[in-house]
Amino acid sequence: MQSTPGFKCSEWAHLTSLAQQRKSQHIRDLFDADSDRVAALTFQAGPLTLDFSRQRLDAQVIESLLNLAGQVGVEAARDAMLAGEHLNNTEDRAVLHTALRLSRSAELVVDGQDIVADVHAVLDSMTVLANQVRSGEWLGATGLPIRNVVNIGIGGSDLGPVMAYEALRSYSDRNLHFFFVSNVDGTDVSEVLKQVNPLETLFIVASKTFSTIETMMNAASAREALLAVVPADAAEPVSKHFVAVSTNHARVVDFGIDPNNMFGFWDWVGGRYSMDSSIGLSTMLAIGPDKFSELLAGFHAMDEHFKTAAPARNVPMLMALIGLWNRSFLDIETVAVLPYDQYLKRFPAYLQQLIMESNGKSVTRTGEPVPTQTSAVYWGEPGTNGQHSFYQMLHQGTSIVACDVLIPAKSHNLAGEHHDVLVSNALAQATVLAFGRTKEQVQQAGTAQDLVTHKVMPGNRPTTLITLAEIDPFALGSLIALYEHMVFVQGIVWGINSFDQWGVELGKEMATTISPYLTNSEDLSEFDAATQCAINWYRANRRG
Repeated sequence: MQSTPGFKCSEWAHLTSLAQQRKSQHIRDLFDADSDRVAALTFQAGPLTLDFSRQRLDAQVIESLLNLAGQVGVEAARDAMLAGEHLNNTEDRAVLHTALRLSRSAELVVDGQDIVADVHAVLDSMTVLANQVRSGEWLGATGLPIRNVVNIGIGGSDLGPVMAYEALRSYSDRNLHFFFVSNVDGTDVSEVLKQVNPLETLFIVASKTFSTIETMMNAASAREALLAVVPADAAEPVSKHFVAVSTNHARVVDFGIDPNNMFGFWDWVGGRYSMDSSIGLSTMLAIGPDKFSELLAGFHAMDEHFKTAAPARNVPMLMALIGLWNRSFLDIETVAVLPYDQYLKRFPAYLQQLIMESNGKSVTRTGEPVPTQTSAVYWGEPGTNGQHSFYQMLHQGTSIVACDVLIPAKSHNLAGEHHDVLVSNALAQATVLAFGRTKEQVQQAGTAQDLVTHKVMPGNRPTTLITLAEIDPFALGSLIALYEHMVFVQGIVWGINSFDQWGVELGKEMATTISPYLTNSEDLSEFDAATQCAINWYRANRRG
């Protein structure tokens, strides 16, 4: 795929000029100038409605952004991705997470591989296991049914499953208890093992290569805990309590796992895009195969919208271009994701990896420096928790933060007026973020003169309001796919490869180099002075 980075296109200069003209313009002015603004900037995509009217742009900016996307060739890049071209050029791989949610009747052959048949073969195997565990048919080494499921992974093998479980907990089987272990800190796995009986536990070890250091250390600790309590005469106890999400047959077997309980995935699925692959096995165990299918259908619905909608009505494309306008032209460095639903409490953390690991790049696909800002910093907290924490900075801080406010109309847990109060807070915050409170308004409220400036709210914080009926599997799938495609479009416009992560790899290599020196007394001269000092500190204190 050949495409021209946006900063090399003529429309980039036009957008730069527009940004200079509009940096002093307030969202209030935009509303005053256009009585139809909300209708013109509100879009529907499947179960989601996105209102961009509180963003710092107008029709002229939207038109210019769409022209930029056309000059870059975003639609052609999208079609190339969906067809299986090797868009991940630094690793020579296709980018086909969208294939994970194709229907069984779809056709897609890439590099001689029947993608759809492979995907559904794995889904069928997952379904068999899920039904066995959920029905009580799967028995542990001592004949006890499974009561606990522990997912052991890290990065995309953890963040997606944790987020999905929390988001869809109202649909989960409450007879099963789910735990997630990721950190190599022994506290993480130890605290989980204190809460479960290994003889009633199924451990899912999620590592494509089955060699990820953090995951395999935690898996080994879990295996030790099982073997410490299992009767000596139990036959193949590990195979009764461990399954693998991996492609490394030999390592899986060496660990003691039955290869029939190894669920594969493919090089064309990046870890941060994998929660709807076999990495989602814990999700299927929690909500059941039928609800997991609804989750996949939600993903696919947004895929189809992204594939077929005209750019001017294409919600992921518009969301991406508006985010790029904020980052590269208005110099807004960070985005707060503010879900007003407790079930989405891990959604901001999930987006951190999806977005920042994908687009936190400073060179183009061809290795040239990128002369513009790329990925924003994503962060956030659910609901009113954040209001009593960092919203002070959002409203009156010196840094402008863009905000995504997510609101479901319905709660899964009706408790008096709780949800009404929650939604009123969400709408109030969206209003204040955008419009603020002027000095005149503060004075008119009878505020003492010495407090007037303290109570002025500048507003003008770009805010997208995302609304939906409720958090269900279909809606969650659509919501995740929305952000996936946003990431893709931004990466194409910036001219970067959104699907590698070399910045992650170097730290792993260095950790492997340092590790032996922590427990031996060998010379440290190959390390810098600061690292030598830190290693010596650890050597002196590790057992103290």
